[in-house]
Amino acid sequence: MRTSKRSLLATTVIGATALVGTLFAGAAQAEPGVLAGPGISYVNLRIEGPDRTIFEGVVATRGHDVTTATGGTHRCDGTNNNTNPTPGPTPTAALDDAAKKKGFTWDGPYYKEFDDFLVARIADVSQTTKKFWNLAVDYKLPDVGGCQYQVKAGERVLWAYDGYDRPLLELDGPSSGEVGQPVVLKVTDGRNGQPVAGAAVGGATTDANGNATVTPTQTGRTCFKAEKAGTVRSDRHCVHVN
Repeated sequence: MRTSKRSLLATTVIGATALVGTLFAGAAQAEPGVLAGPGISYVNLRIEGPDRTIFEGVVATRGHDVTTATGGTHRCDGTNNNTNPTPGPTPTAALDDAAKKKGFTWDGPYYKEFDDFLVARIADVSQTTKKFWNLAVDYKLPDVGGCQYQVKAGERVLWAYDGYDRPLLELDGPSSGEVGQPVVLKVTDGRNGQPVAGAAVGGATTDANGNATVTPTQTGRTCFKAEKAGTVRSDRHCVHVN
């Protein structure tokens, strides 16, 4: 299953969040080169490579044609393979827009029988015979590929390298804290909500309940991510320290 084309196309989607509204509209419009106009959605997109986060942030996107060196140009708007009746934002279109926004590239072949791309490389990280780029939406593997799935409001999109059967770490905690006062952050497996012990977070290590205690030393915005061998690193969680 893991090496079949259908499985790879479906699992290439690991976690997409389309956040539509004035909160992200204002932030996105402030950035040069960001799309604007009818049909635009603001997608919370994260791309986790084996040794670093390649991208994490909000992308203004819509379903559109996508071009890759090995796959050519094809539509990527959720109507692929007649999956949805009308066009909309997709995880692969969001990936394509993030690449253009941040100056990295990606590539992958196109399979006519699925009317979809297989993401084979993002930035300088290419798939191997055993490790692939996988896709998750809200930490769940979708049953269709990244040009067939349409991102809905509130969903989080994740492209993860070798993430098919690994825990997908999720980091949560308070949004504010005080200098010199402990802040408890919690790490869970986003797939099932179970706590993850032994994850590194800001110099601390999570206990059996998935909790790690960190103590901010300066005011301002401090951001954390959780990592553990054999897992996909977490999303970024930021604490405003007073």
